Amino acid sequence: MPTICAFYGILVRMYWRDHSPPHFHALYGSYEILVNVSTLEILEGDFPRRALALVLEWASLHRRELMEAWEQCSRNQTPQPIAPLE
Repeated sequence: MPTICAFYGILVRMYWRDHSPPHFHALYGSYEILVNVSTLEILEGDFPRRALALVLEWASLHRRELMEAWEQCSRNQTPQPIAPLE
């Protein structure tokens, strides 16, 4: 599972050939969530409120890149890194 971004202790990853809908995994300590790229809906998991706000802010800025990463992973290719939240 490639890590496509890391910021403020949060790792953002995608699995190769993962199930639909397009989504990413965010990890923070022992927490993990799955986030729908199109809607930014939390599909699964739980996150601390502040970390969740950071992930959603980052994702809203990078939806196009996240979809490109999803397409690359669906073809079993390594996705390009995405800039972190600053």
